[in-house]
Amino acid sequence: MIVVFGSLNVDIVMLSSKLPSPGETVIGADCLMVAGGKGANQACAAARAGGDVAMFGAVGDDDWAAQATATLAEAGVDIAGIGRGSRHTGCATIMVDRGGENAIVVASGANMEARADGVPDAMLTPNTWLVLQMEVDVAENWALIRRARDRGARILLNVAPAAAVPAEALDAVDILVVNQIEAAMIAESEGLPLDDPGTALVTRHGLACVTTLGAGGAVAISPDGGWRIDGLPVDPVDTTGAGDCFTGVLAATLAGGADMPAAMRRASVAAALCCTVAGTQSSLPMAEAIDARLGDLSPAEPV
Repeated sequence: MIVVFGSLNVDIVMLSSKLPSPGETVIGADCLMVAGGKGANQACAAARAGGDVAMFGAVGDDDWAAQATATLAEAGVDIAGIGRGSRHTGCATIMVDRGGENAIVVASGANMEARADGVPDAMLTPNTWLVLQMEVDVAENWALIRRARDRGARILLNVAPAAAVPAEALDAVDILVVNQIEAAMIAESEGLPLDDPGTALVTRHGLACVTTLGAGGAVAISPDGGWRIDGLPVDPVDTTGAGDCFTGVLAATLAGGADMPAAMRRASVAAALCCTVAGTQSSLPMAEAIDARLGDLSPAEPV
């Protein structure tokens, strides 16, 4: 079982030839309104990759709530744990240029009302992978991590958007997923060397640190060793959600019993495929599509 605690948004995606500079108006080519939010994206990606997933978070008491949850339900995610907050459903405005690069503004809304105590103890067992990100009130993340650790669940924390993480939380996490900026920010906040922040975090906290490198793939360092996986070459249309796709598929593959190198390979393929379709949850690939392309990417190599 994968339990995802995190954000749910409605994403307004605007496609244009370039991203606007401050004060500039750019005429866009198209506009999409799709479900998003880091938590929901990761839950959807994990379910489409074959995981048994339950989502916990909050949406508003408004017309957008149904849109924020519909794709999750279609993917087979258990959405019974998604509550209704007093604020609007989370919303993100995403601008995407012709090269697939993006600029994003998020209005958190009801995501800030997601509560750790909404996840029942019965869902936090040694057979559970708990997946968290940073688009909710982070104090609720830390409270849920403490409960999950006490009950023997395995914990994957994606530190996105980048923010400081208490040492006690890092001590309790099994897998930390970060990009290079996020890794450096956490290491700097702990006074660790920045030349190899992933290794420094592993040494101090005994966790596994997976650093995503965009089109360059990912590197994982753990107390048991390290691995590097390349990215699957694709022509990107929209990179939005690729990191969430990687995280969700990594969790689903690990929950299915695979080791880290195999999980990294599957997650890297999925993230690349995600970039070939515009939108967020609309771009997350199914298990069949992922597994059909595994042979196009070499296995992870030890580092």
